[in-house]
Amino acid sequence: MSHHIRNTGPMLASPRCGAKTRCGSACRSPAVNGRQRCRMHGGAKGSGAPRANQNARKHGLFTGEAIAERRGIQALLGEARKLLEEMK
Repeated sequence: MSHHIRNTGPMLASPRCGAKTRCGSACRSPAVNGRQRCRMHGGAKGSGAPRANQNARKHGLFTGEAIAERRGIQALLGEARKLLEEMK
């Protein structure tokens, strides 16, 4: 135990952030007052994704409609290939 001049007991006893790090262990930073996360993981005011998360949709490439359209095009191309093979 170190002989530190300041009283570090309350700091060490404060609640910790509940987020997981990239390596899978828990974040060891103290949580922001009244929150479950530290300032780096969304506890700070204004942090985190906006409501309805408009950032998640950038181009629509992976929407259900786009995927269904690509599958339909692939099916049509497959049928066209079969028809061409039969004509040979």
